[in-house]
Amino acid sequence: MSGQEVSLAGRVAIVTGAGAGLGRAEAIALAAAGARVVLNDLHGDAVRAVAEEIGAAGGEAAVLAGDIADWTTGEGLLKTALTEFGSLDIVVNNAGFTRDRMLFNMSEEEWDAVIRVHLKGHFVTSQQAAAYWRAKSKETGGPVYARVINTASEAYLLGAPGQPNYAAAKGGIAALTLSTAHACGRYGVRANAICPRARTAMTAGVFGPPPEDGPDPLSVDHVTPLVTYLASPAAERVTGQVFVAHGGTVQVMSQPVVAHEVSTEGLWTAAGLAEALGPKL
Repeated sequence: MSGQEVSLAGRVAIVTGAGAGLGRAEAIALAAAGARVVLNDLHGDAVRAVAEEIGAAGGEAAVLAGDIADWTTGEGLLKTALTEFGSLDIVVNNAGFTRDRMLFNMSEEEWDAVIRVHLKGHFVTSQQAAAYWRAKSKETGGPVYARVINTASEAYLLGAPGQPNYAAAKGGIAALTLSTAHACGRYGVRANAICPRARTAMTAGVFGPPPEDGPDPLSVDHVTPLVTYLASPAAERVTGQVFVAHGGTVQVMSQPVVAHEVSTEGLWTAAGLAEALGPKL
């Protein structure tokens, strides 16, 4: 594979949650690959520092701080990309936080806050970008260059017991990713989700501190190459996929499959299903 195939020179990307952790690392990696980036985070000082870091390394970055689940923030990010850099080609949705608690102890606020920022935040940017790309495709008469990279989590795959809100949000993000891929593929949109196993401030309570000696298998640096690849021309045929990434390993998750099937003539009875299904489950 040539370097040109994974180069992002001339591309414009939005990265949410870019003030720290994985979002910061993704923004820096995309800029290093040649993309001009629009950075979003709730914390303005943090995200402006990332933009300055990118600029000092020779890249170009613009900043729009704000709550990613607010509709006006999504509109502002698209407007900033078009005003500052003339286009939008890539959206990397990363912003989020946790409010961990067992289901029977979780408050309504803890549920709503996590669902809002993770799931609605992904929707807000995706909707703005998809509408722009669809209009651009209709204007040009063909598919455009468009990439959406969403951040799901193994918490949804495993049903993390202490994270019902987070697991539900991440499962929703995976479903949103597949819907985006199916609905917008004709316009050139390639949409994929990653489940990063990365050590950040948000996951400190889960993974603990990094090892004192040797490389960290949960470093964000193990995730950013996948994001760069999915944003690049080399991933033109990759869409509707869910990836798990950590420590030098990338796994492609299979689509849901039918594990068991039982059938009958007419209507099932509860007793009949107990007899037919019970031994299989």
